Amino acid sequence: MDLQQLSNAVIAGNAPEVMALTEAALADGLAPGTIVNNGLIAAMGVVGERFGRGEIYVPEMLLSARAMQMALAILEPLMAKADIVSRGTVVIGTVKGDVHDIGKNIVAIMLKGSGFTVHDLGVDVSAERFVEAIQEFQPDLIGLSTLLTTTMPAMKTVIEAIDNAGVRDQVKVMVGGAPVTEDFARTIGADGYGRDAGEAAEQAKQLVADAS
Repeated sequence: MDLQQLSNAVIAGNAPEVMALTEAALADGLAPGTIVNNGLIAAMGVVGERFGRGEIYVPEMLLSARAMQMALAILEPLMAKADIVSRGTVVIGTVKGDVHDIGKNIVAIMLKGSGFTVHDLGVDVSAERFVEAIQEFQPDLIGLSTLLTTTMPAMKTVIEAIDNAGVRDQVKVMVGGAPVTEDFARTIGADGYGRDAGEAAEQAKQLVADAS
């Protein structure tokens, strides 16, 4: 089976076709990892590039992300059995005081689409919970999100808590969200900043590669 068909269906955001083509690829004997790498990750790379160029917008990206998520729901149990090697582990969450999650969810899906293992802590996540998650999941990267200017200081609080817990040297920290800027990220001591979901995925790959 030509995985370009699957990629095109993901790019188009056609979830029923994506599911059917994923099942067909498995029936043809393709390995789950091959389907993920050559079908899903390739597609989300195109989606991220188009989003970055302003050719598509959040609704289109969400459709593609959801379609890819449907395929991953089929493939992830099989990938676990096959012991597929992950690009790295990411813990992501919206910081304390903020309950917005659409942007975070898109980033989480883009990270999965880039080959990362993602643990999503949800919204209104305390600094203490992020520290616990580092100890629990041993991630390569922490992703902090917020949509509110009033909760931006909570990002610094998380980084300080990670530092105080003695685990700052174990993880890279990336921040993002509508009010967040690269200058702010640098000021609070973050290692990276993602302007949008596509850039966040690329930044995550770079940060993990640099750390290895």
